[in-house]
Amino acid sequence: MNLAAMSFDQGFLNLANWLGNVIMPILAAALLVTAILQFSKGQEFAHSMYAALACLMVSGLVRAFETFATQAAWNNPDLYWLSLLALVNWTANVILPIYAATQVAAMALKLGVSSLVHPTSGWLRHLLSAAACLMVSGILRLAEFFVTQGSGGVS
Repeated sequence: MNLAAMSFDQGFLNLANWLGNVIMPILAAALLVTAILQFSKGQEFAHSMYAALACLMVSGLVRAFETFATQAAWNNPDLYWLSLLALVNWTANVILPIYAATQVAAMALKLGVSSLVHPTSGWLRHLLSAAACLMVSGILRLAEFFVTQGSGGVS
């Protein structure tokens, strides 16, 4: 009975990997080709572009979940904690700085169009978003530093 359950689990894992790592990128490429053909004919192409992006996001999410879930053995009681820790680290160390860079680029584009210094200006909103992203990333990295330094106990 246990062998059948393990083979079902392994089969389901292989199916998810196959769909996420093989089929979704191929489907994204086909939708991208469709979007280019629709664009060349002057037709609406945004739906195909968004569908291609969604297919690539599904593929990336399958790989990300696989990475987060394989931080420890399947029977490790800290598996969920380690997965959440890896997710927070990845978000704080990768996603937030990249998003801050895109907000700085958006701020530069808005600043070139109109340079009014007003609280409702678009460029000021982008600047504050970038600063908030970098502050949260820095605070989490600082907390991570203190936790790793304090793991030896209080002296």
